[in-house]
Amino acid sequence: MSDFNAFDRQAMQRALELAARGAESADPNPRVGCVIAQGTAIVGEGWHVRAGEAHAEVGALSAAGERAAGATAYVTLEPCSHFGRTPPCADALIAARVARVIFAVRDPNPRVSGGGAARLAAAGIDVASGLLEAQASALNVGFLQRMRSGRPWVRLKTAASLDGRTALASGASRWITGDAARADVHDWRARSSAIVTGIGTVLADDPRLDVRRPAPLARAPARVVIDSRLRTPPAARLFDAAGQVIVLHVAGGDAAAPLAARGARIERIEPVPGKECTRVDLAAALHRLGELAMNELWVEAGPTLAGALLEERLVDEWLHYLAPKLLGPQALPLARLAPPARLAAAQVFEIAEVTRLGADLRVRLLPGRN
Repeated sequence: MSDFNAFDRQAMQRALELAARGAESADPNPRVGCVIAQGTAIVGEGWHVRAGEAHAEVGALSAAGERAAGATAYVTLEPCSHFGRTPPCADALIAARVARVIFAVRDPNPRVSGGGAARLAAAGIDVASGLLEAQASALNVGFLQRMRSGRPWVRLKTAASLDGRTALASGASRWITGDAARADVHDWRARSSAIVTGIGTVLADDPRLDVRRPAPLARAPARVVIDSRLRTPPAARLFDAAGQVIVLHVAGGDAAAPLAARGARIERIEPVPGKECTRVDLAAALHRLGELAMNELWVEAGPTLAGALLEERLVDEWLHYLAPKLLGPQALPLARLAPPARLAAAQVFEIAEVTRLGADLRVRLLPGRN
């Protein structure tokens, strides 16, 4: 790893701030920012707004113009080296005659993965990587995971009382948390490729699963229903919002036609040989959503789907909203889990962050080791 100075870090931090502007719009592409600097003077900035439009490097080079010659380009992700909907950014940097390129994290996309850096180096450009790599990786956890493993980043959301209950025995749950926590949920929904729920939630609550907030919506996330037997009602409210509806099932039969007539994409998840085929195989479902170019999934589901994802160790990040209320032992649990045989066998999570949202807390959890 190269030695980076204070200005290098400052410039890359600025590139990360630019990249974050695409948090809600760049999907399914990665969020990328770029800064062009002559010495310690920034002469161009750019960020990737949405798929099909100019990449961050092209925007920054356009802003810099002739001042890009001999400059350093700071990019949050390795410049691409292949033709997609836009030409390779590595070629644009070479044509602009930049002297140095510093990028934060290597692009694991098999079509790039080291190819951009190699092309730049072959053109005589000084190339360095690894600057603020952790921050850049965090910004693109879903894209990086999809490129490496074929499946999206699964972010589970739950909201519960102090005694771990998500609704009264009657099913009433509006509202456990306050306005600030619910507004935060909509911000997370907006940056997700899709909002995922189970058929139990659809039948019980008839949710819209859309993004509702004053700020304009750059891109409507898809809505995904895990519905093994195709019981989603064609009149469900989730069909009324903008964005695609995807129903994942194993049932087959004629039940798909009314849903397709509402515009839903009906996907049969083929059973894994040797496993039960009465319900959607969740690991296979995640890989299918990865094939559909989904980076981050926001799961808002009832205790059955939440529990299944947790038991199968398919949750990459858990955002748990904790309300200072008590609902009692008859209220509904946040996840249905098989009890561990002993305490040492309980699934463990690490508390990565705690944020106060009005009267509530948001606890960010990552899978631990046990």
